[in-house]
Amino acid sequence: MSKPIATAVPGAQTPALHYETGIKKVIITVTVIVAAMLELIDTTIVNVALNHISGNLGASIEDVSWVVTSYAIANVIVIPLSGFLGNLFGRRNYFVASILLFTVASFFCGISDNIWMLVFFRFVQGIGGGGLLPTSQAILYETFKPEERGTATGIFSMGLVLGPTIGPLLGGYLVDYFAWEWCFFVNIPIGILASWAALTFVKEPKVTHAVEKIDWAGIGFLALGIGSLQFVLERGEQKDWFATGYITWFTIIAVVSLIAFVWRELHTEHPAVDLRVLARSKNLAIAAVLTFIVGYGLYGSLFVFPVFVQRLLGFTAMLTGLVLFPSAMLTGIISLPLGMALQKGASPKLLMTVGMVAFFWFCWELGNQTLQSGAENFFLILLIRGIALGFIFIPVTLLAVTGLHGRDIGQATGLNNMVRQLGGSFGIAITNTYIAKRVAAHRIDILSHLSPYDPTAVQRLQGMKQAFGQYMSSPVEAGQAAMVALEGIVTRQSYHLAYMDAFKMIAVLFAVCLPLLLFIRVDKSDKKADISSAH
Repeated sequence: MSKPIATAVPGAQTPALHYETGIKKVIITVTVIVAAMLELIDTTIVNVALNHISGNLGASIEDVSWVVTSYAIANVIVIPLSGFLGNLFGRRNYFVASILLFTVASFFCGISDNIWMLVFFRFVQGIGGGGLLPTSQAILYETFKPEERGTATGIFSMGLVLGPTIGPLLGGYLVDYFAWEWCFFVNIPIGILASWAALTFVKEPKVTHAVEKIDWAGIGFLALGIGSLQFVLERGEQKDWFATGYITWFTIIAVVSLIAFVWRELHTEHPAVDLRVLARSKNLAIAAVLTFIVGYGLYGSLFVFPVFVQRLLGFTAMLTGLVLFPSAMLTGIISLPLGMALQKGASPKLLMTVGMVAFFWFCWELGNQTLQSGAENFFLILLIRGIALGFIFIPVTLLAVTGLHGRDIGQATGLNNMVRQLGGSFGIAITNTYIAKRVAAHRIDILSHLSPYDPTAVQRLQGMKQAFGQYMSSPVEAGQAAMVALEGIVTRQSYHLAYMDAFKMIAVLFAVCLPLLLFIRVDKSDKKADISSAH
């Protein structure tokens, strides 16, 4: 057996636990939240800049989409390994290194002069960013006393919701008033400040754990399996899924690698990702399923909404961001009170039930919007979304670590964050495919009502011909223009109905998953769990 890389003194007396107070506690809290938000903002900030990047670097839209895909793949590979890497290098060292890697990669993204240089450094940025989310969460739990875990969860959840929502708004502003490069340069001063604060104020836990052997096989299977799965989810719809050979091969690689990964981690003495923690905590297993559903709904709806309002209702990217922003702010405002309420004994099942029902209502109401809807029509609906996310995120995030001790906390945060990322990827991929199929179905249905024997259709077409006849030189040209306009109307109506179907599909998913809440069991003594050595 190889020598331990990190050790704990056998038989040594466990040192007295120490929790930060005062200004130091505030600084650490702000630092980890900012670090987590950097990671989340960068998952969406470049989406609104892809057209500008494409034009500036002379790349096709298909090539430039790798700017998003490469970041997502690196993220989802690193996130579940964060607990292991924190034990291997030391929690603070790994956290600071992740911030610095993210910051340096952001600089090189901004100065990239060709698309593949940008894609490469986005992948590197994703490696750094992948360590920020779960490590930030573990540090936050270590900073607060066990009985304050609800408050810590409320604070952390603010970043979880604000990050993806702020991204498009900030990206739109930077692209409109500066240049696409500033979507990356904006990270540099924040990253430098956060790394300094982490290095200065964050301390290594007093209790350390031995990493006696690096599980290279487990890491390899995880990287190959999760990376391939993320690639399939990101690119499958564009390539017509299994009609494309390499999508089929990557799917096979993902399935085989993930099966091998699960078998390896359950049978090795020193796993890189301790999947046994799911057996030790049924609440974590339930939380993982709920987190997947929440990720699916959050990212799926956040994917459809901007496309719907920008393509069909004429919203600008900036207006879209402004419409979404009050919802995110409301979630941020209620997160801390909800965390404190849980801390004082509020029922997590009751809060999650309210949140799931509210998210169902939000999606269902979005599915009833018309092509005449304006920004004012979405205000109340999106506020309901803000309430729903607060009532779901805080309890489910707390549930994932309830009853766990020591290093299990780090494993739980890594697994839970990975599941949310995968839920989002599945949500976007499946929703995108569903929309494409529903567009085709609605188009066929609408066209079936457009025939020479339908008086309403004939009257509408004649009216359009007469209108175009005032500007065309011949009746033939007017007729052609009318047919083109009619085709545009059919296409617009087909997409509108498909987007409405997509919102309602997400609503139904939340309704179907409501019975899962019945399986949650929370022992009040779990609130006293030891989290001092979480990584």
